[in-house]
Amino acid sequence: MSRSLKKGPYVDPRLLEKMKRLGAHSKEVIKTWSRASQISPEMVGYTFGVHNGKDFINVFIVEEMVGHRLGEFSLTRKFVRHGGKMQKEIEAAAKVKEQEAAKATKK
Repeated sequence: MSRSLKKGPYVDPRLLEKMKRLGAHSKEVIKTWSRASQISPEMVGYTFGVHNGKDFINVFIVEEMVGHRLGEFSLTRKFVRHGGKMQKEIEAAAKVKEQEAAKATKK
């Protein structure tokens, strides 16, 4: 269920304070644990370090992100790969092709 229109979007007030302190479009990373905070138009151009439970993921805010949540751009789970014998064979074949392509470009 979405948030009430009467209340407006949730933006962490501490984030807005930190943005004002840094100035317009600063290159410094603003660390935050507020993954639920929505991205407002004032945030465009800033870089936020969004905590994913282990470390901070740098997220540079662009116009297309407005209205989304900060947590959407800092994934909490890391996909390694699907295992199995077939997957290893496929990866080995791809590696051999890369090496052959590298040799061909060197000549």
